[in-house]
Amino acid sequence: MALPDLDTVVAHSFGLEVDGITIKQISEVSGLKMEQDVIELRQNTGDGKYVVKKLPGRPRAGEVTLVRGLTADQSFEKWAKEARFGRMTSARKGGAIIVYDFENNPIKRYKLTNAWPKSLEISTMKAGDTSVLTETLVVTYEQLEVE
Repeated sequence: MALPDLDTVVAHSFGLEVDGITIKQISEVSGLKMEQDVIELRQNTGDGKYVVKKLPGRPRAGEVTLVRGLTADQSFEKWAKEARFGRMTSARKGGAIIVYDFENNPIKRYKLTNAWPKSLEISTMKAGDTSVLTETLVVTYEQLEVE
């Protein structure tokens, strides 16, 4: 059952889908935004008043940061390796960030076009520390659409 119209989503269940493979173990997503340039048109009106109009410009590309607990799964590493060695034909992928409701049904998709990994970082490893090791993948994309 989908959420009623007035219920909001709790941000605890989401995942990344790339090439039909869904990774649901993502613990944090940040930087997901749609943005475009603003064009300022300065002109005089017919009665001589000076006005500034703001018009929509070109859409901007963006970056999204994904964090997950370190596991034996090597999907992040394999994808980053494609971009690192310049194999952009296979590194550029279509994908989506998917938000799930409390019954694990997808309720919103943020579709990424021509996405590829910019960086992959492993959290600090410290002897005696009991915190979870994480890997942080920064993905750059050319376009974001909300479905």
